[in-house]
Amino acid sequence: MLARIAPYLFVVLWSSGFIGARFGLPFAEPATFLLLRMLANLVVFAVLLKLLKVSLPKGKMLWHSMMVGVLIHGFYLGGTYKAISLGMPAGLCSLLVGLQPILTAVLLVMFSRESLRLTQWLGLALGFVGIGLVLQGNMSWQQEGARAWAYAFTVLALLGITLGTLYQKRFCQGVDLIGGTFWQYTATAGLLAVVAVSTETMVVDWNSQFVFTLAWLVFVLSLVAILLLLYMVKHGESAKVASVFYLVPPMTAFQAWLAFGEQFDAFGVIGFVMAAMAVYLMMRPAPKAKVICNTVSEN
Repeated sequence: MLARIAPYLFVVLWSSGFIGARFGLPFAEPATFLLLRMLANLVVFAVLLKLLKVSLPKGKMLWHSMMVGVLIHGFYLGGTYKAISLGMPAGLCSLLVGLQPILTAVLLVMFSRESLRLTQWLGLALGFVGIGLVLQGNMSWQQEGARAWAYAFTVLALLGITLGTLYQKRFCQGVDLIGGTFWQYTATAGLLAVVAVSTETMVVDWNSQFVFTLAWLVFVLSLVAILLLLYMVKHGESAKVASVFYLVPPMTAFQAWLAFGEQFDAFGVIGFVMAAMAVYLMMRPAPKAKVICNTVSEN
């Protein structure tokens, strides 16, 4: 039962990360907020390392894991948190960074011998049209005047998750997920500490909403979601995560509508649907060639 629902539960939890960002950002600046999250993550994962008796990656694998952390957690999370803090709707932020599979496919075509299938070309076209419709629609931003910077930080986040994923596939094969993630959080905490000290006041309003939000992001996102991923990998369900990952932006938009009343007009709704279809087409595995078996009857 759990194996069936795990990929969809994972997507729901992952989507809530964007909602958690908006809940917590009124009480702490982006880098400070994320620094607190990374430090709490390190405590939780240190306990996991002890309980599971996992050995930390060493040598080159240590530095490769740290680079992945800077790209995925530092640039990706840092970019999305900053964009949302500048007023970008959580649903729109999720949609734009959710184009990572499309950008990954394009980069692979540009810098390798891989080529796009017809369905992937269709997905690429749908993605561009869908994004255009969303951007042309009437979206409810939290504040005006900083849209250009918000889009810029979203592009940084998109590049971070895309390059970080490619880097991880290239250099971190076989690295233990718990041990590697610990080093990822360590490197990210170092980066965020520098950014927070040099650019922010680091003032935090420690109220119940902020504490609950931080706890949700640490224990539900960074712990439960990771354990779900480990469970799916163990039971061969990890491929289903990719196949339903296109649901993250619509799920985030739905959660943002419930939590904050974020509104999208008809153009936005159609754009979200088209973008979801685009990511699905880009991520769908190639059909396996059919093998025709000729049966020879013996007389």
